Amino acid sequence: MNKKIKKQNQKRNQKRNQRTNQRRKISNRKPRKWSIKQARMISKKKYESLLRRKKLTLSEKKQLDRALFVNYCKCIKTLKYSKKYSKGSEYPICNQSIYKQRNLKSPKNVNIRCRDYY
Repeated sequence: MNKKIKKQNQKRNQKRNQRTNQRRKISNRKPRKWSIKQARMISKKKYESLLRRKKLTLSEKKQLDRALFVNYCKCIKTLKYSKKYSKGSEYPICNQSIYKQRNLKSPKNVNIRCRDYY
């Protein structure tokens, strides 16, 4: 009886080790970077109509959030590499122009999410 239990425990431990090794491999990878220029955008006409509307469906809200995020990241990338603005000033400038002027609250960790795009 004890031999059966030991074999079962060994099998469980082997499976656990395989799973943890897989997790380690995944966590050691570099995060993938995506191009912000190739991001899919909605049309300018639809973007402006969504901004004007008060009530949005769930899919329209997702589209608008994605469009605002892409515009925010594009703004950061242009200001970051221009020599007109001092280092670090691109974040409040873009946040003001994209979210605050439209009376919208900026999403949590939007700056960190922009780092995944080049």
